[in-house]
Amino acid sequence: MSTKSILAAAALALALPAVVQAQGLVRGAQEGAEDGRAAGGPIGAIVGGAIGAATGTVNGILGVDDRPRFRTYVRGERRASYAYDGDVRVGTVLPSAGVSYYDIPEEYGARGHRYTVVNGRTVLVERGSGRIVEVID
Repeated sequence: MSTKSILAAAALALALPAVVQAQGLVRGAQEGAEDGRAAGGPIGAIVGGAIGAATGTVNGILGVDDRPRFRTYVRGERRASYAYDGDVRVGTVLPSAGVSYYDIPEEYGARGHRYTVVNGRTVLVERGSGRIVEVID
């Protein structure tokens, strides 16, 4: 791979518009970069990150087919909504105090994540950090 190709791939990975920061983008980029690094070193990480970001944007943590079923599950649990003053979006880190986090049933395959309800919206967060990784609308 030439230097120009490497720079172009890096620019593409860095130039993804903010509008594309949708469900699963961060997770997809991270997993793609890890897989790419394992297969092709630093260059593979750059290319894998860009491809993973695009794939993650489409799939998210929960698959498209699981979202309606998960929404129904959460409604049935009747969890209280946490009032948050900031933006409820992917990447936001929720405060460690005052927010109640709940385990996601195994059947949804969202290992390493929990959910909560913020401003009436169900969000998936990283276990431990409280960083929102997916907003379930």
